Amino acid sequence: MKFNKKHISSLTVPFIMALVITSTFRSGAIGVDSPDRKLLMAEKAIAQLYVDSVDEGKLVDDAIRGMLEKLDPHSSYSTPEETRELNEPLQGNFSGIGITFNMNNDTLYVIQTVSGGPSEKVGILAGDRIIAVNDTSIAGVKMKNSDIMKRLRGPKNTVVNVKALRYENNRPDTIDFRITRADIPINSVDAAYLVDAHTGYIRLNKFAADTPKEVREALNRLTKEGMTQLILDLSDNGGGYLQAAIEMLGEFLDPGKLAVYTEGLQSPRYEAYTSPAGRKPIFNNGRVVIMTNQYSASAAEITAGALQDHDRAVVVGRRSFGKGLVQRPIPFPDGSMIRLTIAHYYTPTGRDIQKPYEKGNEEAYRRDIENRFNQGELMHKDSIKLVDSTVYRTLRLSRPVYGGGGIMPDEFVPLDTTEFTRYYRNVMAKGLINRYVISYVDSHRKEIKKKYKNDDLFVKYFEVTPDMLNDLKALADKENVEFDHEQFDRAKPLFAMSIKGLIGRDIYDNSTYFKVYNTHDPIFRKAYEIINSPQYDLILTPDK
Repeated sequence: MKFNKKHISSLTVPFIMALVITSTFRSGAIGVDSPDRKLLMAEKAIAQLYVDSVDEGKLVDDAIRGMLEKLDPHSSYSTPEETRELNEPLQGNFSGIGITFNMNNDTLYVIQTVSGGPSEKVGILAGDRIIAVNDTSIAGVKMKNSDIMKRLRGPKNTVVNVKALRYENNRPDTIDFRITRADIPINSVDAAYLVDAHTGYIRLNKFAADTPKEVREALNRLTKEGMTQLILDLSDNGGGYLQAAIEMLGEFLDPGKLAVYTEGLQSPRYEAYTSPAGRKPIFNNGRVVIMTNQYSASAAEITAGALQDHDRAVVVGRRSFGKGLVQRPIPFPDGSMIRLTIAHYYTPTGRDIQKPYEKGNEEAYRRDIENRFNQGELMHKDSIKLVDSTVYRTLRLSRPVYGGGGIMPDEFVPLDTTEFTRYYRNVMAKGLINRYVISYVDSHRKEIKKKYKNDDLFVKYFEVTPDMLNDLKALADKENVEFDHEQFDRAKPLFAMSIKGLIGRDIYDNSTYFKVYNTHDPIFRKAYEIINSPQYDLILTPDK
C-alpha cells in the first residue's frame, strides 16, 4: 500500500508510530510473533507517545529488573556504577590511599594504614581525622561511606590532597598531606594466627580473586610456625568466586577430587576437580574444623560441603544460608550487567545446597533467617526442618549428611542471645562503642603500646574495667539511649569484649580483634574443644 501526502495528513499519530515500530521487526532482526517484539514495541510506544517525558534508559532498567524479579531471588540487574561496586571487592584490589576508617561524629577517623601503602608513606597515623579532601570539607557533613570512598579512591598515580586533624599531647594540630594513589589490596583473610602451639586459625570474609593466594600464604606461614591442625572460620562469609573456592580446596584435598558440580535445565552438568596430579597440597593431612553459621553462603557452603563430603573436616556451628544457585554474568556495552541464574550447585555427594524459594516472592526469601530465629532453629537443633529428607552418604566413611537448604553442621552450636539485650543493640546502633573506643585510644595509645609490647600480651592481660563500662554508659545517657539496669548488667561481658577487641584492632591489627572475639564466640570455643579431643575422631567414624 502506498501513501500520498493527503493520506498521511489524515493518519493519527499513534497509527503512524505503530507503522514505524512494526517496520523495525519486519527487517528480520526480531521475529514478528516473538515476545521480544512485544517488549520492544511497548518500550518504544511509551518512550515516544507517553503524555509526559520519560527517561528511556531508566525505563529499560526497570523493565529488566521487573522480569528478573519474577524468576529467583538471585537473578539480578545492576547499572554500570552498581556493577563496578559489586565487582571491586572480589577483584582483589583498587586504587586509593590505603586506610581503614570509621565515621565518628561525621568525621573520618583513621583506624589503620595499609602497610607500605600511600598513606603510611606520607606519615598518616592511626587516630588521625581526615577533615578535608581536595579542599572540600568532609568533617561535620553526613556522608555515606561509599561517598567518602569515591573521594579518596581514583586512578593509580593520581594525586589527592587531604587535611588531617591530629591530637598530640592532647593538643589539636592540622597537617596537609599530598598522597599519590596506588593499588591497594582487598584482603579476604581477616586473621591467621596460632591459637596454641599446634592449632592454627584462619578467618575468611569472602572468596575473591586473590583468596587462594592469601590462604596459601597463611597455611605456609602457620605450618612453619608449628601448625598441625586448623580451624577454618567461614562464619558470616557470604561467598564470592566459585573458582576461588575450588582452587582453595586443592590445598586441603588430594589432587583430582571432585569439589563441586553444577547442573541446570539449559546447562549440562559441569564437574570441577581439585588441582591435577603433580601439585602437592599444603594441608591435605591434619585435623580441620570448619566454622559456619546462618550467614555462611555460596562459595563458603561449597567449601564446607566438599570437605564434609570427603570426610576431610568436621563442620561446627549452625546450618548455613542455603545459596546454591549459579549466576552467569551477562554484561552490556554500557557497563551494566545481568547476573542470570543458570544452574544449581551440588556437593560431591549430590546434595543441592539451595534452600527452597517461591518465584517472585523475594521478601519471604529474605526473611528466612528471621523465620529460622522465630521458629527456634538457631537455638535448638531439634527445630531444624530438613526440607530434603534424602540421606546422602559421605564418600570415604559413608556418614549420613543431608541436603535441601544449606550445609548441616556435624556439631550444632546454638545461638546465645542471653547477653545480646535491647540495650546493647541500641548502644551499638548509635555507634557508641566505636566512639568510646576512639576517644579511649586517643588518650591511652602510647600507654597501652608501652605496657603490652605485642597483641598476645594485650589479649592475655588487658582488662576492661568497671569504670570504662560506666564511661560508655555515660556516653549512652548523653545520647538519650534509654537505660535498663538489668539489660546493662547482662550485656557487660559483650560490652567488654567489643571494647577490648576494638581497642586491640586500633592499636595492633585486625587479627587482634578476632583473638579477643574468639575467646567469647561459642562456635569457636566448640571448634577448639573438638579439634583437641577424641570427639573429632568419633565424628569422623564410618557409619555402621
